[in-house]
Amino acid sequence: MADEVKMLGLLFDHDQGYSSGEAVSGHVLIELSVPIQIKTIALYVSGCGRVGWFDGSRSQPSGAFNIVLTPFLSHCAEEKEYLCLSKTLLEATAGNDDLSFEAGRHEIPFELELPQRPLVSSFSGKHGSVCYSVKAVLQRANHHDQHVCRELPIISHVDVNSPELVCPVSESSEKMIGCSIFASGPVSLKVNIERRGYNNGESVPIYAEIENCSSRLVMPKAAIYQIQTFKARGKTISYKQVVASVRGNHVPSGCSVTWNGKTLKIPPVSPSILNSDILRVEYALAVIVQIPGAKKLKVELPVVIGTTPYNGFGSCSLGVISRFSTGWFPLTVPDTPEAPPNYADVVSQEEFEQHCPPISPSQHSDELERQAAGHAFAYIHEFRFRPPPLYSEIDPNPVECQTVFSV
Repeated sequence: MADEVKMLGLLFDHDQGYSSGEAVSGHVLIELSVPIQIKTIALYVSGCGRVGWFDGSRSQPSGAFNIVLTPFLSHCAEEKEYLCLSKTLLEATAGNDDLSFEAGRHEIPFELELPQRPLVSSFSGKHGSVCYSVKAVLQRANHHDQHVCRELPIISHVDVNSPELVCPVSESSEKMIGCSIFASGPVSLKVNIERRGYNNGESVPIYAEIENCSSRLVMPKAAIYQIQTFKARGKTISYKQVVASVRGNHVPSGCSVTWNGKTLKIPPVSPSILNSDILRVEYALAVIVQIPGAKKLKVELPVVIGTTPYNGFGSCSLGVISRFSTGWFPLTVPDTPEAPPNYADVVSQEEFEQHCPPISPSQHSDELERQAAGHAFAYIHEFRFRPPPLYSEIDPNPVECQTVFSV
């Protein structure tokens, strides 16, 4: 009887991932070797988050008679349901015979709309996961139910163009190398990035200043960390891993190095998960200065990995504004150039007459001698208070451009 249903499968119209409010569509595939009778074909969509780990603690189980406290492992686990939907695709009506299916291949189309509420993105981590699935169930009289299950990828979109993700982020830190009278000097680090939100495949320009006033040779590098946080039974555990890194040049003693947009490319990673109470996925950009014989100096800036393309608006360019200033402001350029002010608004008639008194005929010869003695002074004195020509965007005396080639 098992050979009567040769194949039961699920096919989605696309596998790129689904989001809240979208319709999951596809086909249930059935291949039969002989004609059969079917009662129902139903579809079930479910999704939940699960976390769990073994927690070692220095406590004694209840009822133990051993006085010596010995460590034992307790299991911390939590589960959260995010989605539960069902839909009957085909069903025999009450009082009638079952549905007849001929031998061969059959495709039953389906469409199920996801709820509008935000869903947690699919994820698989160190101590937990978020998984969604679609299950098709085939029911026949006097037979065990047959089913096929397939994972459903869910993406909770994170818009990197939101106001809180397009603002620049900056941080600084300093570390004194050595102690008391043996101190060799401080190592300081200042870091800026243009915004908090980025997407997979983007390159993060890093603006940093490393100043080495110590007597040691230090080496800076940058890395992007993924931080997975899991919560269960009132306890929390975290897992941190490097997903991308880049190394800088060594900084000798008494020198400083500036990164003017050193790039670090984001690899394909899961988007940030910030809307679950048992599992979180966060990211941080860290600039680290490795110091021989001392603890490393590190600055971490929080970043968010989103899913929507960055439109290029909303953030300030670090190339225009000082990289290490704390006040950021937008720069705007008018579409139409503004005309210069009227000369009468700048220099009054009284001021003009005061600086340019009339020259009498007796003084005319002396004035000519003074001009001959110092042409530059005469030029400045003559044109300092002369009104400028009328403003116009059209040149009244255009000059044709000529290209001269010399051999």
